[in-house]
Amino acid sequence: MSVKILYFAGLREALGIGSETLELPAGVATVGTLRDWLVGLGRERLASAKNLRCAVNQEMGGPETAVRDGDEVAFFPPVTGG
Repeated sequence: MSVKILYFAGLREALGIGSETLELPAGVATVGTLRDWLVGLGRERLASAKNLRCAVNQEMGGPETAVRDGDEVAFFPPVTGG
């Protein structure tokens, strides 16, 4: 399963990338498991970010939100600025 991941504001700056497309392993099927998997890949900032928000296909979601092949998942702090 392949998904596009977008990072905004301070996350983008901390990680040094704005987006990436990744092939997810079996078992990564929700935003929560995706975040945990990304932390394991070295995106530690996702674990320490307070009040981290996420959206799947431009709709707000939470840790239990399903992630499917071809989805766009965005992570951002609660205030991203203007």
